[in-house]
Amino acid sequence: MKPNILSTVGALVLLFALSALPICSARPRSHLHHRNDRLPRIARATPVDSGSSLVDDGSDSLCDPNNVLAHAVAGIPLEEGPCSPNPPANTSSVIFAGPTISPSPSSIGTATLKDREQAPRWTWGHNPHRVQAVHTVVHSVTATAWISTTTTAPAHNISVKPIAQSSTFTVDALAASASSVVVGFDGSYQSFVLLPGFDGSSSTSSSASSTSNSLCPSGNGTSYTSKANDKYKIICDVDYFSRDLPFQLANTFADCVSACDAYNTKAGSIQCIAALFLPSRVGDTDDCYLKYSIDNPSAATVAIEGALLVASSTSSATSTSKTSTTSSRSSTSTSSTTSATTVAGSQPSVTYASGNSVIVPKTSSTKLHGPSVNTPSKQYVKVPKPLTQSLLTLSTSLLTVGVNGDLSTNYDISINSGYLDVNTTTQSYLSSLSTTPHLSRDGGRGGYLNGQHLFIFCDTGSYSATTADANGNFLGFTSSSVAIDVGMNGLSGKPLNIQDGIGAWSDNAGRQRSFSPLTRGEEAYNQVMQGMGQRYAIWPESAIIPLDATSALIYAPIVYDNVNQNTKAAVFTYTGATLLKITAGGQGGPTATRINKKIFDQGEVEWGCAGGIRSWGASGIGGDDGSVYVFGNVNGGILLARTSPSNVADRNSYEYWNGKSWTSGQQSSTSKAYFIDGPIMDIDVFYSPRHLTFIAVYLTIYADSTFYYRYLEADQAILPPFAPGGDKNSDYVENILKYTWSDQQILYKAATGLSGKYIYSGGLHAGYFGSNDITNGGSKMLLSWTAPTGLDPSTLESEYQIVTAEVDLA
Repeated sequence: MKPNILSTVGALVLLFALSALPICSARPRSHLHHRNDRLPRIARATPVDSGSSLVDDGSDSLCDPNNVLAHAVAGIPLEEGPCSPNPPANTSSVIFAGPTISPSPSSIGTATLKDREQAPRWTWGHNPHRVQAVHTVVHSVTATAWISTTTTAPAHNISVKPIAQSSTFTVDALAASASSVVVGFDGSYQSFVLLPGFDGSSSTSSSASSTSNSLCPSGNGTSYTSKANDKYKIICDVDYFSRDLPFQLANTFADCVSACDAYNTKAGSIQCIAALFLPSRVGDTDDCYLKYSIDNPSAATVAIEGALLVASSTSSATSTSKTSTTSSRSSTSTSSTTSATTVAGSQPSVTYASGNSVIVPKTSSTKLHGPSVNTPSKQYVKVPKPLTQSLLTLSTSLLTVGVNGDLSTNYDISINSGYLDVNTTTQSYLSSLSTTPHLSRDGGRGGYLNGQHLFIFCDTGSYSATTADANGNFLGFTSSSVAIDVGMNGLSGKPLNIQDGIGAWSDNAGRQRSFSPLTRGEEAYNQVMQGMGQRYAIWPESAIIPLDATSALIYAPIVYDNVNQNTKAAVFTYTGATLLKITAGGQGGPTATRINKKIFDQGEVEWGCAGGIRSWGASGIGGDDGSVYVFGNVNGGILLARTSPSNVADRNSYEYWNGKSWTSGQQSSTSKAYFIDGPIMDIDVFYSPRHLTFIAVYLTIYADSTFYYRYLEADQAILPPFAPGGDKNSDYVENILKYTWSDQQILYKAATGLSGKYIYSGGLHAGYFGSNDITNGGSKMLLSWTAPTGLDPSTLESEYQIVTAEVDLA
């Protein structure tokens, strides 16, 4: 049974008859009722309710006819509920939200106004450390003075006067203690930056005192700027065994991070890449630990406020330092270690087993973590209307049922889709979500990239806040999303906590942008046709393929989804594959760029959609040499193609294995030139330094909820070109074509979902356990899969659960 996208109803029926299990692009879908025919009706019946006086107007409201962000799903007419008015055109207005208790007038802060793009918009700033109840105070500006009024509380008289021909003025503690700030000036967009610590970002103020309550766990995964303007990421309650530089006595988190900066400044290079502050040891001899490596993470036994270096002024850029090689010996064995002392996000050290023979891998233990928990970010990027695009109006000849590949290839990428980065421009657009959205989604492959562990999903539905007593209301739907692991709970055997980034949201209610950008043709078609059951979707189904130290690839199917509105039967047609370049580590979360809108076409083997493997060159892991191998999943096994890292977006650069040699001509879907055979559905192939060979982990199409593994039975140990003793001119991944694979063995038997149905979208998350990860010479691996619950997606359990487990493969 071919485990990919089904193009006919007959194939769908055949799939059910054989009980074969398709992946997220092809599996039977039970949630069609809320995806298509009901979507417009539900959206119209669910107006946005912020629950506060800070109701945001503008392009994210359904009342705005030009809002392409909120109307990214088809068939949603304008919201009929009330809309907040725009700011008066002839009046400048500043809105502060602060605590209801009057602050001391003696507390003064400084605010700076910076001109931005001309746009009739308001913007919000956010102070993540303030959680008090808020009210709204409006200050109307005249030519000479500020006059204070209030909407929900007695007026506070604020003595602030604008300074002629100047962009700087002072505000009192009402603003300095605010949790949100809104600014609009005469219909033109301005940014309002409160200093210190109220810059609209999720960063922790470097001047804030460090306590466990203020920083952890709420600040976990957020950005931090040190006093030296170096960029860090906050990690709570994670230790990195050993790897210590001299201990410090800091007394505060900020001073501990400054000690890391100072160490690097003195060294003239990046030596300290992490600072761990222990609040319980303040006043002791060692409340601050500086780390030169983060390759051995573990759950902390005491409260730790950690900061991982992302970018330092000590170096010219966030970079990977040269790899050093050392050897360690014991009385019983010899191993080699390749250690990379780099900034956060680099690869940990790799330890290779000794000897010249392959070591047979055997499962020694397993542990179920359970379903992951989703924790959305609290902010989003509120895009000013002039920076969005109006929807295209397609001709009626294009708005018909059936695949039209030109909609993917002949139109530019829509800037209204795709996740947003938080940078010097978009940071001033940050605003607070008005609620904590509930998400239901399936898929969940991904991997390790630039210091973050990514979980990339297919279809994702957004709902209003959901509780045990009340289901959420449907808000919107997108065909792809991504979240990152925060807290590293898997290190202590607990369910993961995954978080959607700031750049994921399209409005303050929690509707999501599509992680994979759409073309303007796909977007416009969906806008009109989705309400009738037709749409184009991009479903990232595989693990990421690392490209270099900071980016990775996904070959994602472009799927035409056609639902019969009477029978609810769905036909999913593979129309080709788009190539996404993924980046991670930024403040807004991971982002994707379509570097080739359709690299492989309908009718061709679905190259790359089942994933691939990076063959690193002599420069080592994270380098730009070597090859990129991609898999082609066909009936009976997996085909293989490859190209160079610099030419991945050029389809003419690929060469294909025909069973005997590499050729420029593609193999067809009937080819038997498999590099590994079997009825495989999801697959990961990786090199294991512990076993000196390659291992394949996969699910089959037979719906048995079982992970299997096979290893490459090479006649001698396989070493990468960058490993001690490796051939610097070799392509070590090519060995998977030279040797046979072992017999299939059970790796892990997963329980079925709450619905009693099979699991799917299962695979390995490489690198999760640091130096103890199987891809780095350790023995542990993190597995994840999707388990259907059979429940309504608006419930706490959702329609799907993303479950993880760990396996020790000794």
